[in-house]
Amino acid sequence: MRVACFIAGVVAASAVEVTPVQKVIQLMNGMLEKGKKEKHEEQVQFAAYKQFCDDTSVEKARAIKEASEQIESLEALIGKCEATIEKRTKEIAQLDEDISVYEGDLKATTAVRKMEHNDYQATHKDYTESVDALTAAIAIIKKKAYDRKQAASMLLQVKQDLVPAHARRVLDAFLATTETAEDVGLDVSAPEANAYESHSGGIIDMLEKLKDKFEDERSELEKEESNAKHAHEMLSQDLTNSISTSKEDRHDKAQEKAKTAQREADAKGDLQDTVSSRDSDQEYLDDLNAECKSKSDDFEARQTLRAQEIEAIEKAIEIISSGAVSGAADKHLPSLAQVSLIQLRSKATAPVQAKVAMYLQERAKILNSRVLSALAVRVSDDPFKQVKKMIKDLIVRLLE
Repeated sequence: MRVACFIAGVVAASAVEVTPVQKVIQLMNGMLEKGKKEKHEEQVQFAAYKQFCDDTSVEKARAIKEASEQIESLEALIGKCEATIEKRTKEIAQLDEDISVYEGDLKATTAVRKMEHNDYQATHKDYTESVDALTAAIAIIKKKAYDRKQAASMLLQVKQDLVPAHARRVLDAFLATTETAEDVGLDVSAPEANAYESHSGGIIDMLEKLKDKFEDERSELEKEESNAKHAHEMLSQDLTNSISTSKEDRHDKAQEKAKTAQREADAKGDLQDTVSSRDSDQEYLDDLNAECKSKSDDFEARQTLRAQEIEAIEKAIEIISSGAVSGAADKHLPSLAQVSLIQLRSKATAPVQAKVAMYLQERAKILNSRVLSALAVRVSDDPFKQVKKMIKDLIVRLLE
């Protein structure tokens, strides 16, 4: 009797402390709070990750845009360099041709000028020698008793190709009078010779005119030589200047071409690096977007699942907290003083736990939720298993 009273007291005390329904509700409330907390923590964690995705995506997109703009700029620069190099190549080829022509012209005009000067010197010498010979002959003939042979010798020094034809005939006739019959075998009494023999003044006058003619022609020759020399010098200077200017221009264009070629090479190197960098950034951005989308989809799915789990737990708490379930539990719990504890638990609490466990298990299958599945298992377990064991042990000791 005392054992029964003691057991009833223990059971009553346990019932006052917590009922099976309250134990299940406490369990589910704990799961509910844990689910909400984990859901919130996951939101915070994902918000930080999403910020990383957004910031990195913006930065990479900006880098790709700048790289694309730089690529366009480099391609334009390379095209411009290629056009400049092509243009300078043609200009250099033309300058090389011009320089060759100028140098050929300078060489040719120098050779022509040398020949002209040689001709001038020879002709000038002929005129000078002829003028000197005529001067000496005139001086000799002007003497009253002049040496005819000496006069003839002077006249023979006059260049015949400079003397006009009619004057040459007179000179020939005059020279004939100075020769003896033994020397030349000619008739010294020829009409033209007798005429100049009796009129020596006539030959002197002709020789003086011939001398004046030679002097005038020599002066004209000197003037022509001076003009030719000046023209040659001007032409040579112009050709030399053209050669110098063309060579300087060619040097400048060749330097510009070399610098442009270097700029083109540098631009091509930069273009290759920029394209490689842009493609790498694009690949990274594509992978990042795919990964971020995948994780975002996973996050949304987990958030939906957690929301549905929370909703299911709240529904289960609502079911087990309803008046019908609570009333049934309160009605049967006081009978623990008269009946076996194990029999009471099997009849009073099993329907309540089974109903909640079944609901949770159904929601777990629908949502594919391991959390609800685990909770269903825990709800189906006897929440007073330890209390039962404690009472059994106590009864055994009291009966000893």
